[in-house]
Amino acid sequence: GDKVFFLTGTDEHGTKLFNMAKKEGIEPIEVADRHADRYKVLTGALDISNDDFIRTTEERHKRGAQKLWLELKAKGDIYKAKYAGLYCSGCEAYVLEKDLIDGKCPNHKIAPEYLEEENYFFRLSKYSDKIRELIESDELLILPSARKNEMLNIIGEGLTDVSFSRPKKSLPWGIDVPDDPNHVMYVWCDALSNYITALDYEGAIGEERGNRGALFRQFWPADVHLIGKDILRFHAGIWIGMLLSARLKIPRAIYVHGFITSEGQKMSKTLGNVVDPFDVISKYGVDAVRYYLIREIPTTLDGDFSRARFETLYNTELANNFGNLVNRAFSMTEKYFALKIPAGNVSVECKKAIAYAKKTWSENIEKFDLKAAIEAALALSDFGNRYVEEKKPWKLAKENTESLKNVIVDLLEIVKNLGEMLKIFMPKTADKILSAFQTDGMIKIPSVLFPKLRP
Repeated sequence: GDKVFFLTGTDEHGTKLFNMAKKEGIEPIEVADRHADRYKVLTGALDISNDDFIRTTEERHKRGAQKLWLELKAKGDIYKAKYAGLYCSGCEAYVLEKDLIDGKCPNHKIAPEYLEEENYFFRLSKYSDKIRELIESDELLILPSARKNEMLNIIGEGLTDVSFSRPKKSLPWGIDVPDDPNHVMYVWCDALSNYITALDYEGAIGEERGNRGALFRQFWPADVHLIGKDILRFHAGIWIGMLLSARLKIPRAIYVHGFITSEGQKMSKTLGNVVDPFDVISKYGVDAVRYYLIREIPTTLDGDFSRARFETLYNTELANNFGNLVNRAFSMTEKYFALKIPAGNVSVECKKAIAYAKKTWSENIEKFDLKAAIEAALALSDFGNRYVEEKKPWKLAKENTESLKNVIVDLLEIVKNLGEMLKIFMPKTADKILSAFQTDGMIKIPSVLFPKLRP
């Protein structure tokens, strides 16, 4: 396959974290450490195959963010001015009064704070037309198209210059602005640059770079930024403007996902409906959790986590569909052929079903519709189970050994392709399936994929 570099991490500066530390009577870095450690453990628990985890409090990030600031300044795109407005600490952004609902931020349900400060600004307005062109032409591809249109509407009246720093007397927690010890960088200016600082952007553009910056040269521009819907305007607006200013290539695509509710409501400690991912993984297994999130929640829309629905899908689709098909195919290979894969030919019918499923799977992955992609795998499994009922191998075992061989070959071919399709979604399950096919032509039956849940 292609050489890839998956990046995740935590952005740790800004008003929200600073206020949290102040409330707890501890240093901001202590709060940042606590949350970063938790997220690192979670990425492992969810079998997320990230190549790096960057924290914006790391020195490598600070150096790269300051280097980028100096590039923007050298282009004449950083200037100082006074600003007054409403600031939402949840969004870490200035908000307009017209966008508030009952005086509160619609995303965070808190009233913004009125701020009047002298800050550094970034000339985002200078790049507004170019950003619109990039989005309209899909040179910067935004999926789904509804989010593309949303961003074009935001740009419609022209992007305005954005505050890019906070005075240290107001917010001492952040990355120092180069050449001005009295200011720290605005959190989004700092956070967005993580995509390149993790690749050693600073080393890549140095005059005497030597062996540094190899990752940046190899993997930038990014093929995809995968983000939540609430931070689209920062990524498709501010970040693209920063890259254009610094004469750096822009990412090829931004994929936008929705939010997850719990039992039909926004997760809230007050409501007691917060879902602890560690508890769910511990009870049902990581692949079951990954399956639910991909299968049940539309990739680009909001979706709901319901324990009752989770258990229904677990039993009907994981245990009774996928698990049942794999068990039947391997068990009949054992019963009729002593675990040796028989010599036979894959039928035209099965070849067509497999080809169609894989084509649908691939097309939907390209379109960033992971739900539809995993449903293509489910459809292939459905076909396999119907095929068993139609061909009745248990009857063929008494009547036609040659036909039985071909049916078992068909079933094993379906199962193997199913394993390949599930690899990116349910890696542990896929590994169990694929490792059952031994190099000596034998089947090694794995443990039960998904033990059925009992009431």
